[in-house]
Amino acid sequence: MDNFSKVLIDWYTVNKRDLPWRESKDPYLIWISEIILQQTRVNQGYNYFLRFIKRFPCVKVLADASDDEVMKYWQGLGYYSRARHLLQAARSMNGVFPKTYNEVLALSGVGKYTAAAICSFAYDMPYAVLDGNVYRVLARYFGIDIPIDSTKGNKFFTELADKMLDKKQPAVYNQAIMDFGAIQCTPKSPGCSFCPFSESCAALSAEQVDFLPVKSHKTKVSDRYFYYMYVRAGDYTLLRKRSKNDIWKDLFEFPLIETSEAMSREDFMVSAQFCAFLGNFKEPVIRLVHSHVKHVLTHRIIHADFYEITVAEKLIDIATMLGYICIPIENIRQYAVPKLIDDFIGKEICLE
Repeated sequence: MDNFSKVLIDWYTVNKRDLPWRESKDPYLIWISEIILQQTRVNQGYNYFLRFIKRFPCVKVLADASDDEVMKYWQGLGYYSRARHLLQAARSMNGVFPKTYNEVLALSGVGKYTAAAICSFAYDMPYAVLDGNVYRVLARYFGIDIPIDSTKGNKFFTELADKMLDKKQPAVYNQAIMDFGAIQCTPKSPGCSFCPFSESCAALSAEQVDFLPVKSHKTKVSDRYFYYMYVRAGDYTLLRKRSKNDIWKDLFEFPLIETSEAMSREDFMVSAQFCAFLGNFKEPVIRLVHSHVKHVLTHRIIHADFYEITVAEKLIDIATMLGYICIPIENIRQYAVPKLIDDFIGKEICLE
């Protein structure tokens, strides 16, 4: 165990990634980085982190910010519930980040892994992190085929991670094993030929590297069919905030019709929902701008069509009646929208 820690930390000393949140012991900054990196690769989250902490440099500033502004700064990162939990947690702190493991764990959106990361990195507390990288390193090194997504696997790996933790330097050890999994012991094509554990790795010896770690369940992916309507009346358009407990909650989007199955342009144009929407306008001009746009999420694949509908009516009264907001098109970038909508804006809406 001691040799494992020494080899790992020696490797880390040479190969560690230069990341801005590692230059600080500030638990707030570490918290922000860990929440961003929960479902985001480092190279994508890096610039988001810098922008986020520049605008929200401390707990109080974040707690005082509006929901819409925080969502706008989160736009493009996905998994938007993370931003909502950040706000809820920040507003519960009274301006002071908690200093014990149990208090950190009690924060909204913080699980055992995140609490362990914050407390070890900020306070040097002896809590072992256990994320996908750590599961992979431990499963391969010890040759463990217990499914990591099972109750038995979670218990086993939690105990093993704690046993392997270098409690004299938990922050360095935790960073080391996470980086090792991200850089050396990668999911595909790991660097086994030049790995410092090549002679002691059970998976390499048994030619099981490609099969470990084991998962018992496959992610079920469902298809959803979205038909967006970009309504234009002069310099104005319509938006609505998604409020249901669904993907992209609290983000803005164009008027939307969702169907259970894909529809051709011809079938959609005569569908009851679309005709009912068009009934709010006298002589709309309709143009299919984009079709068969595919947007992949973790558990869903969104298939989207975008219709541009040009109308002569003033939108303010119609917006109020239908539950939308009427905004100047030139201001559309001020609103947090899903990436799918953001891509459409960038391609089809001239903003000078």
